[in-house]
Parts: sequence; C-alpha cells; structure tokens
Amino acid sequence: MFSNKLHQLFLLASSAAALFCSCNKPFKSDNYTAYFGGEVMNPTNPYVLFCKDNEVIDSVKIDEKNRFFIKFDSLAPGLYTFKNEPEYQSVYFDKNDSIMVRINAKDFDNSIIFCGRGDQKNNFLMEMYMKNEEDRSQIFDVFDYNVKDFVKNIDSAYAAKEKFYQTKKEAIKWSDDFDVYAKAALNFHHYIKKEIYPMAHQMRTGEDILEKLPKDYYDYRKEVNYNDEKLSSYAPFVSYLSHMLNNVATIHYHNHFTPVDLALKENISKLNIADSLIKNKTVKNAILNNIAFTYLLEDQNMVNNQIFLETYHKYSTDKSKKNEILKIGNAIQMLKVGNALPKVELVNAEDRLISSNNFTPKKTVIFFWTDNLSSHMMAAHKKIQALKAKYPAYQFIGINLDKDQTVWKSQLKKLNTPGITELRCTNFEDLKANWAIMKVHRTIVLDSNGKIKNAFTSLFDVNFEKEL
Repeated sequence: MFSNKLHQLFLLASSAAALFCSCNKPFKSDNYTAYFGGEVMNPTNPYVLFCKDNEVIDSVKIDEKNRFFIKFDSLAPGLYTFKNEPEYQSVYFDKNDSIMVRINAKDFDNSIIFCGRGDQKNNFLMEMYMKNEEDRSQIFDVFDYNVKDFVKNIDSAYAAKEKFYQTKKEAIKWSDDFDVYAKAALNFHHYIKKEIYPMAHQMRTGEDILEKLPKDYYDYRKEVNYNDEKLSSYAPFVSYLSHMLNNVATIHYHNHFTPVDLALKENISKLNIADSLIKNKTVKNAILNNIAFTYLLEDQNMVNNQIFLETYHKYSTDKSKKNEILKIGNAIQMLKVGNALPKVELVNAEDRLISSNNFTPKKTVIFFWTDNLSSHMMAAHKKIQALKAKYPAYQFIGINLDKDQTVWKSQLKKLNTPGITELRCTNFEDLKANWAIMKVHRTIVLDSNGKIKNAFTSLFDVNFEKEL
C-alpha cells in the first residue's frame, strides 16, 4: 500500500526538490531550521495548522494548487500535530528535518504519505497507526473469547507488530527520543485491548470474567511511565490512560445508583486516581482535562456538573485562559435556573444578524442540529413538529451548527419547517463559551419570561415533556 502511495507522491516530491535542497547539506550544530509542506487534496479547511501540545504554533494558507509550505527558522525536535480541521495527525521532527506530506482530506488517515528528510520515521508511525486501526476494526468478536484464547489472540497480534517495530528500528536507526513514540504506538494499543476486555466481555456475553483473569494480567501497568511529559498529548497514551481509568474506576455493583449518579461517582473516582497516580503537573493537567471534557460532553445534569467541577478544580493546576474546562465551568455557572440566557449572535435565512437577547420573552424550546448528523436532524425536527402541535404556547427555535450559510439555507428548503424559527450559529466558539454547547444532543427550555428553566436537557429524554 505504501509503495503505491510513494509512487503517487513522486511528482509532488520532485517539484518541491528545490525547496528542500538543504536536505542533503550538512547543518551547523546550532542550526535548527526545518521545513514542512505538501499537498492537501479536497481540503475541508483553507488552512493547515501546525501544533505542539494542542497549541497552534503556526498556520499556513493552502494555495490554489492545494499546496502549502512552512519554513521554521528554529524548530525543536519532537512530536507535532498538523491539522486540516476537523482532521489531524502526528508528525515527528528531528533536527533539520524537511518533510513533505500528501493528503486526501476525503480519506485523511488512509491517504497520508511522507517524503523528504525524516520521512521514514513518520511513515513508520502511520503504518503502525493503520495496523492498529485495522486490528481495532476486527477485535470486537475476540472480546467474546475465554481468557486463555483472548490472551493468545492479542499476544500473537502484538508479536507480529513487535517484529515490524524491531525491523524498522534497526533499518532506520532512529533516535532514543523518537523511540519513546514508536514504543508507545506499539505498546499502548495492546494495553488498551487488555483494559477493555473484562468490560467488553461482560457486555457481550453476560459473563463476569474478572475472577478468571491471571494474577499477572495487569502487570504491564507497572511498566508504564505515567509521568512522561513527552506523551502527555500523544493520542495512544491519552487513550490508554482513559481506558485504564475507566476500568479501575468502574463500580461493579451499582444497582442502587441511577445512571446519572453512577457516572458522577465513577468520573470523580477517575479524578482521584489520576491525582494519586500522576505526579508530573503537565501530564496530570492534560489527563484531568481529558476526563473533565469527556464527562461534561456526556453529562447534562446541572447539579452533578458543579459537584464534578469542584473536584476537578481541587486537583488541576491549569488556570490558563485557554483551559477549555474553565470556560465550560464558567458557562455552566451562567446557565442556572432563573438566569437570563447569555447573549450570542446568530443569523437568519435572510442573512440578518439576530441576537439571542432579542428572542420574544415567552415559553421557548431551543434545539440544535447539523447537516453532518442527518438522522438526528430529521428526528429532531419531527419531534419538534409534534411538540409544536401539542404545546402551542411555546416558540421553537432551531439552531444550526454548520459553517456554510448557503448550504444551511438549501437544507432548510428541503426540511420545510413551518412555525419553527430557524437560525444558524455564526461562531461556535462563542456558543460553546456562553451556552456550554459541546454536542448537538442538547436542548434548552425557557420559561414564560424568557428565563432559563432547564439549560441541560434533551428532546429525546423520556421525561422531556415534564419540562414543559
């Protein structure tokens, strides 16, 4: 597969050779010049963002030929991320690397191929990533196996990938710094399968397998460096920690808890375990933020959100203005029952800006939708039409979360939504910061004075009509 991709990239690489002529020249010891460029076919965004530890450090416009190019006067060796939003992938730079990448945004991960100085390491990471993705797609039936057969299956898969890792390591002779990421790509996918197995096996077969696990089943946990700052934003490590914490924090005998209360208890337990397990502040804050964001994305209970955030704030030392959890927490505080809905700017189908402050002060249901989730879009509008007939005193406002005004208006014509006030969000970050909107499955109910009655509910909650 990769040989075919390399052939496809030949012309692009050749045309860029002049840009990378320095690849074959020696660099001075104090020279950290590096280059990154390539081609993005079918781009979903006009820019390529270049990031380090989730922070954008540079951006470059994709030109009319779908090319981009960045020269860094000084780039420290390490793992970076490039994005053509919403998709992203990792790229590793050694000193003075000059890397070209070819991407088809319609098939982002499958299409990526690197060339230039530093290409072999990055192609290894992509090959390992794709091997893990293929393995992930085939693993579900394996979770049905008994313990002995499960361990035999995943150990065999691991041995094949370990051989691939050792062969590439010997051939490429990469640095110890890069080997941290290469080993992480190899090991953490294997560890994740072991973390998931007991829960997945019980869900699929009904059998509680915990007592049948070998005594050394979780011994690999002792080998993990939970304080490795290099891995704090590396997806395989973060994903492993998420699954491990899910496993360790699971409450197995919980018949007397409601699902909402159980989620709160388990996620607070995750925060407690992360605090005791991880001592490095950078790694701890990254993992605490990951736990918090995931929980707040799912939970729609105002009281529980506050309880959870109190524990989060006790452990997190990340007080930066860029901390998404602080922003979400501040937004949640403003969405208490009886408060006025914070102001956001929207646009109507006539291209006029509409402030949420100008909503008619009456009983209101506000729901959200996107063309990217067509089944939810259709179901939500069908439910709203039924509610509109049943509750004529209410006004119903649908807010679209997509970026393209023309596409949205075209979709409205197809939907045909008489009696629903349809608006579009002009700035999702503003909506997230003011209304704590993080997912489309969210509904806000206002009272007869236009004040908040419930800002955290869902159209599809079985008890939703009790809100009305």
